[in-house]
Amino acid sequence: MGGFVPDPMSVASGLCAAGALVSSWQLRRRAVRAEAEIDHLQAELAAERHAASHDPLTGLPNRRAFYRLAATLLTDAAGEPLIAVVLDLDDFKQINDRYGHAAGDQVLISVADRLAGFAGDNLVARLGGDEFAGLLSSPTVDRRWIEHATRRLSETVAAPIRLNGCSVRVTASVGLAPVTGPAQLTDALSRADAAMYQAKSLGGARAPRQLIDSVRLLER
Repeated sequence: MGGFVPDPMSVASGLCAAGALVSSWQLRRRAVRAEAEIDHLQAELAAERHAASHDPLTGLPNRRAFYRLAATLLTDAAGEPLIAVVLDLDDFKQINDRYGHAAGDQVLISVADRLAGFAGDNLVARLGGDEFAGLLSSPTVDRRWIEHATRRLSETVAAPIRLNGCSVRVTASVGLAPVTGPAQLTDALSRADAAMYQAKSLGGARAPRQLIDSVRLLER
């Protein structure tokens, strides 16, 4: 009896089908790799954009991003008043000199967290050094509201900060000024800055018994 002889057409058809399966699998692998590469590039681009617009220490928007975002907020506010805020720590150099720059960085991070918590969904930024700024929504722009907000923000910043087993109290000088449109942003920040420096010249946010950089051991 003769052996089984496969049909050449069937063999060729099977080989074509197998080749098609291999090609399809290779295409799928290439597509997956390409998609992963695109995701990686997009993540790198997003990281670069974030780094370009945010302060690397505190994670807050930086000066350039603040002005851009503030202008957008003021454009979308439809004439509703917002409050420009400028905040500068009092005698911050003493922290770096006494405890070192790592401790100073921790203080800046704590102040940034407190400012962001105070502002809620509103815009806050680190302009550089120990200077911060914000744009707060307000139900009114009368003097009493501004004075109340200034006092509350000063008290928020002045709460003790735990640092290397000690409690360090750092105060800030704060200035606020109303702003109603993008064209007024620079002027409002200048007025807030002037108010901040006036407060600093009068002793900042310090009360008679609340001196800057006062240190006390925490109860263990």
